[in-house]
Amino acid sequence: MEHKQVENVQLYINGEFVDASDSEQFENKNPFTNKVTNSVAKGTGQDIEKAVTAADKAFRNGPWGTMKLKERMKYIEKIADLIEEEAEEIAHLESLDSGLPISQTRKMAARGAENFRFYTRMVQARMHGDAYQVDDEFMNYTIYQPLGVVGLITPWNAPFMLLTWKVAPALATGNTVVLKPAELSPLSANILAKIIHKAELPKGVFNVVHGFGETAGEALVKHSNVEAISFTGETTTGKRIIKNSADSLKKTSMELGGKSPLIVFDDADIEKALDAAVWGIFSFNGERCTANSRVFLHKDIKDKFVAALKERVRNIAIGDPMDDATELGPLIDQGHYQKVTGYIQLAKEEGCEVIQGTVPAEVQTGNFVPPTLLLNAKNDMRVCQDEIFGPVMTVIEFETEEEVVQMANDVDYGLAGYVWTNDIKRGHRVAQAIDSGMLWVNSQNVRDLRIPFGGMKASGIGREGGHFAIFEFYTEPKAIHVAIGDHHIPQFGKKK
Repeated sequence: MEHKQVENVQLYINGEFVDASDSEQFENKNPFTNKVTNSVAKGTGQDIEKAVTAADKAFRNGPWGTMKLKERMKYIEKIADLIEEEAEEIAHLESLDSGLPISQTRKMAARGAENFRFYTRMVQARMHGDAYQVDDEFMNYTIYQPLGVVGLITPWNAPFMLLTWKVAPALATGNTVVLKPAELSPLSANILAKIIHKAELPKGVFNVVHGFGETAGEALVKHSNVEAISFTGETTTGKRIIKNSADSLKKTSMELGGKSPLIVFDDADIEKALDAAVWGIFSFNGERCTANSRVFLHKDIKDKFVAALKERVRNIAIGDPMDDATELGPLIDQGHYQKVTGYIQLAKEEGCEVIQGTVPAEVQTGNFVPPTLLLNAKNDMRVCQDEIFGPVMTVIEFETEEEVVQMANDVDYGLAGYVWTNDIKRGHRVAQAIDSGMLWVNSQNVRDLRIPFGGMKASGIGREGGHFAIFEFYTEPKAIHVAIGDHHIPQFGKKK
């Protein structure tokens, strides 16, 4: 299909596309060419104020807060239908904006539609409380009510899929939304705003304020009428958000960084483990929080596995993200490119052997870091401790189960982990011993929206997905106690 020239992006507040209050804009660059794609309205605290006011009014005085569940679900289903209609355009814009290969962004667009459909099913089937009868005297029951205005702050890696992951449960449970998307990938949020506008949601239910974290983001987090903040991004930013949320006692959900281990024992299916290890770090251009950036290899299979890794790295297709054959595209921007290449230089200084693929000459204007192996790595090296967030795999040798579990846990993060072994007892044992919120045994990173997504330690607080989102974050439980019979009540102050 043909794609139109990308138009400039405005804010979406109270059902209208508008310029920023001060008419300021910022440039949005294509990571493949480093040329300007378009201009984006640069929202500030003033715009956040307008968006929160609109969202609060829509929740308290508009139809959204009192709408029947089935009516609200019709809107959510309509959004999913429109996402499917626009799927190819979404995939194109996502690839253009983020540098992700279009073969991967197509899957993300489909996942975006499923995120909305999933929560229509989940909310209708599961959003109910408990009831407890106490003899013939009381009936106690719980209900779950929406919070009100929720602030969503989303990242630039896989932006469309990840923002729908937050927007869908927030809207489905009856909240109103102010979204502050990452400034490095504004096109996804803009196309979702257009879709929601086309779905004719009531004014103010969904709002988007583009801008920077220190202005628009911080104003959203500090706003007293915002009941909760859901954030996905760097751990340092997450810590700042939690501090800024404290004064207004907001709920926060933090999905933060990772430095996830992939452990291959000597009895594993080596070919499957190899596929999973390569996919798990080099898909999404390595810019994924659950990437298996630390690969632990048993000493008896290390040489064979490393030889296969070297061959894979040489053969990964690097190129134009719009090419269906491309497997690895450019990093999001020059700043992130400098960070990742800086870590590769540090790896050399720390004593690693660096093995890399080759970036074709015809695409070297982009922010390309070739697929990279850091061999002879030790777990205490900075390149094994810090989140690099690029196509960089450290390879660490181990000998015993106890040793590898200790090394896997000896890191600040605890988001994901992967275990490869044909000893099913050991698979369960090691998975349970690793300090991570999510573990996969003999599997690559596959998602089931019904289960909790999130980490421990520096990888975050709270969980997304399934009933964990609708019950633990986007709604507030309320206990109601009803007397259904006579019962004793102490009679203070009554004359005998």
